[in-house]
Order: sequence, then structure tokens, then C-alpha cells
Amino acid sequence: MSRQGTLHFPEDSDEAVPSKAPWTVARLNREVRECLEGRLGNVWVQGEISNLRRQPSGHQYFSLKDEAAQVSCVIFRSAGAGAPALRDGLKVEIFGDISVYEPRGQYQIIVRRVQPRGVGELEARLRALQEKLRAEGLFDQKRKKPLPPHPVRIGVVTSPTGAAIRDFLHVLQRRAPHMAVFIAPVRVQGRGAAGEIAQAIAQLSDPARSGFPAVDVIVVTRGGGSLEDLWEFNEEIVARAIAASAVPVISAVGHEIDFTTSDLAADVRAATPSAAAEILSSDRAETLDRLRSFLRRLHRDAAVHLASHRGQLELRTASGVFRIPLRVIGDLRQKTDDLHERTNSAVLSRLGQLKQSRDKARAVLAARSPAARLASLSDRLAALRHRQDQATSALLRQRRERHDRHAHALELLGPRQTLARGFTITMDARHRPLTSADRAAEEKEIVTLFADGEVKSKPL
Repeated sequence: MSRQGTLHFPEDSDEAVPSKAPWTVARLNREVRECLEGRLGNVWVQGEISNLRRQPSGHQYFSLKDEAAQVSCVIFRSAGAGAPALRDGLKVEIFGDISVYEPRGQYQIIVRRVQPRGVGELEARLRALQEKLRAEGLFDQKRKKPLPPHPVRIGVVTSPTGAAIRDFLHVLQRRAPHMAVFIAPVRVQGRGAAGEIAQAIAQLSDPARSGFPAVDVIVVTRGGGSLEDLWEFNEEIVARAIAASAVPVISAVGHEIDFTTSDLAADVRAATPSAAAEILSSDRAETLDRLRSFLRRLHRDAAVHLASHRGQLELRTASGVFRIPLRVIGDLRQKTDDLHERTNSAVLSRLGQLKQSRDKARAVLAARSPAARLASLSDRLAALRHRQDQATSALLRQRRERHDRHAHALELLGPRQTLARGFTITMDARHRPLTSADRAAEEKEIVTLFADGEVKSKPL
């Protein structure tokens, strides 16, 4: 130990010791805070929530960590009102201000926004892709192909072990067991699945080159899930494969609330895999019922017609005229020709009536198709989403501007500006403000705080 109890290290020389007065801990923390806030400002950070603590005040404290490090975070009640429900282990992306809590010297992030990790980026990518494809006309209703009136061979692009194909086959077996289903097995989730889906669609669309069975309709389907789970059906390669297909395509991805890019590109969108099977089987079942009814009526009318003529023939053969063979034969030949012409005319007339009834039934079925209604609702939903995005952006911009104005006003009203104008603050030795001369006289030592530092003195 050297003079006055100061500790010196052997490698330190007297010249290396700084001559200026040491900082207080409070000043050090304040300088660090100003340095961090001025240098870094606000940042986006991703990680996993841990050690979440909720206070009665409504504020929430937690650590955001990754494999190598962690940082303290706080969400004040005003900012946490619109945040999702937080829990330990949740992977999130946060936006906030870098700061230092001076009493503990703790560096932290004051969080202003929280969202599940990757959701914002995926939604932005999805909107950008859909706008691009819509501008190219890929979603236009006029380029979409109608479904065949009586499909019998169905190609399904899906996972052969998923719940979607089981639901689809169950409905089809019940409503239209005569239909043949050909499954193109693909992965419906994970890296590379979009390429498999697009390739299967292209192969079913061109059986001559691919060797796949020829089909009347292609169904692209999978069960429900999150945006990340359904992402492969939002990829551009899948949308373009659907649009390029020479065979009509039905998209039945997820549940009724799910809406993917493949739904927009497809010729028909089905809310669920089961709904796709119902669309394919409904028109045919009704048409078959009508045809069976027409066939029964045709058989009944033909039987009545034949019975009538059989009775007339029996009467003729029993009469005396029948004894003159040549005359009778001539009459019968003439009557046979007449009956042949009348029968042909009746059959042609009946067939014409049946054709008109069939065309009328087909027109009624086409008029009741949900495709036009679904297209109108999808366009309206897209417009509402666009308006919502614009309104949200405007509201965020207004709140950000109001926050900046308040922060500037607080800065102007803070003690730092007061000190800069020449005022000082007098405190006791423990840095507590003194509000009267009498209290100052009682202190052994007082500290006067200026804008650029402080001075210690003793009262008279």
C-alpha cells in the first residue's frame, strides 16, 4: 500500500493514473444510458421469452434469449395493451428502445411492439406475391376454366396419409362411388414441398408426356394449419402450375377460414377437402336422378304404345278381311310403314323434349354454382384487407408522430435544459435536493449540480 491507502499495481506507473476527478456511479450509468440511446436508438430483436413476470401495475418484465446470450426487457402497460399473450418459451420478434435503468445500472430494452417470430415477414411476402400475380392477371375470373359437367376421373395432389384425403374419399364414396380417384403423393409441408406439388399438378395436366393417368379434374388439398403450415400452397411455383394446367383445378386447402394463393389461382376454390368432394359429386347425382326418371317415363310410354297397337293388330287378324292374304298383307305393310314413321317421329320428339329438359337442368345447376359468389366474396375480402392495412398504417404513423412530439416536449421541460440555461440544483452529500437555505446550512457538505458537472462545498 502506498501513501493515503491508495492501492497500486506493480505494472502501473504514476504517469498512467488519470489526474481528473473520478465519476460517480450515477454519472457513469447516466453517461452509458445517453451513449446507448443516442447510438443505437430503437431496434428489432428476435429471441425466446423466459422468466416472464407480470406486475400488478400491468407492466411485464422478461428476458429475451437465444443460444448464446440474453437481454432484459420491459413492456409498460400502455404498450402491452395490443400485444399478444406472452408466455415463457414463446419465440417472438420485438421492437423497442435501448435504455439503461440507472438505479441498478441494468441495460434493457423498453418494448413497444411484439409479434410472433416470422409472422410479419411471411404476411408481407404473401401480400407482395399476391399483388404481383394479381397484376399479371393470374387471378382473373375470365381465364378460369369451368368444371366438366360429369367428371369420372379425379386426380388428387396431396399427402396420402393425411386427414384431408380420408375426408375427401369418404364423401366421394358415399355420394359418387363410380368415380375413379388417382392420388399423386406429395409432401404438403416443409422445404421443397412446393416443388413437389407443382410438379404433380404439371404431370396430371399432361398425361401424354408424364405417363400419369388422364383425369377430368385435379384437386389440390391438405388439412388446416397455421400460416407457416400452409405456406407451401402460397408459393409462386404452385400458383403458376395451377394457372398453367390444361385440366380444371379445385383448390381445397385448410379450413373455411384459411385462404391461400392456390385458392386465388385455382379455377374453383373449395372451403374444405370434403366440400371439394361435394362439388364434384353434386351435379352428377342430380343429373343421374333426372335421367333415370326420364328413362322410366320413356319405357312406360313405349309399353302403352305397343300394347295399343298389339290390340289393333289382333282385331285386324280376326276380321274377315284377313282372309284375303294379298290385300291384308298390303294393308299391313302400309300400316307398318305408317307406324314406323310415327314411331320415329314420336321417339325424335321425345328425345328432343328430354334434351331440352336436360339443358334446362344443366342451366339451373350452372346458375346455382357458388363459384361466382365465392369470387365476389374473395374480391371483397381482399379489398377489406387492403383498407385495413392502410388504416392500420395511418394509425401507427399518427401515434408515432404524437409520441415524438411528446418526447420532444419532455426533453424541453426536463432538468437538463434548465441547467443549460444557467440554473443549478443544490443537493446534500447523498445527492438529495435541498429546498431551503436552512436545510443547506445544516449540512456538512453540499453539492451544486451544473449543466457540465458538479461542485462540492461546505456551507458557511
